[in-house]
Amino acid sequence: MNEEQRNRLLESRFTRPQAIAVAAKNRRLHEPTNPDERLLIVAADHAARGALDVGTNPSAMSNRYDMLDRLVTALAIPGVNGVLGTPDVIEDLLLLGALEKKYVFGSMNRGGLPGAVFEMDDRFTSYTAESIVHFKLDGGKMLLRINLDDAGTANALESCAMAVTRLAAENRIAMIEPFMSSRVDGRIQHDLSTDAVMRSMAIASALGATSSHTWLKVPVVEDMERVAEATTMPLLLLGGPRSDRPDEMFDHWEKTLRLPGVRGLVVGRNLLYPSDDDVTTAVKTAVSLL
Repeated sequence: MNEEQRNRLLESRFTRPQAIAVAAKNRRLHEPTNPDERLLIVAADHAARGALDVGTNPSAMSNRYDMLDRLVTALAIPGVNGVLGTPDVIEDLLLLGALEKKYVFGSMNRGGLPGAVFEMDDRFTSYTAESIVHFKLDGGKMLLRINLDDAGTANALESCAMAVTRLAAENRIAMIEPFMSSRVDGRIQHDLSTDAVMRSMAIASALGATSSHTWLKVPVVEDMERVAEATTMPLLLLGGPRSDRPDEMFDHWEKTLRLPGVRGLVVGRNLLYPSDDDVTTAVKTAVSLL
């Protein structure tokens, strides 16, 4: 991004808010033609939950211009198929013209803020199924943290089920990111054992009146062969917290991407804020794995 782009973005936000709807209407959609296509989707929805930290830097994602610059850089690299984000980020990218012929997934439930007493209450506070259709997005992503000791999980299950049904009715993808979770010493922790991941997948897979448009976004854990065999739905691998051992991380991704049903990667901090701060190299390495 240069100064002219920044100024144009600020001007549009202030004087021409309707430009967002125009940009969404005019965007050329991604048209998949290859059944063996592997996807690389850049995730950019962490900031919406106030999670601005990366590694040891507690405010790494606080500078919006820096984040957008990293996103624009990543999206311009051949082999990057799209982005996942909340309306504020997606709309900035639309105004910058960075989403032509890209998959765009809207992040839907961002209400469970880290550290809050209501953290497990993952309410739908961003995109709705109706707005995803209105803005010509390809689908919606929802977080599903299943805590068997928290009665609020029932509401999360119902809300996700309704979103899955509504998205499918509009021919849109429902990307679910499920975890078996619990509160330990006041903090939410995910059970990343193979059995727990498969259990969360089984629950997520059955949500909604139809699973025709459901994709699952899952962590890379031990024994991914069993995980891949736990569903017939398309699987996307999540990047998780930034790794300080990127070579090991890329090796795990490469091996898992060979498994049947694994369709690609959805990665945020490990590509946008790599340990050496070289976004281009990190993204190109991820593309090479596909």
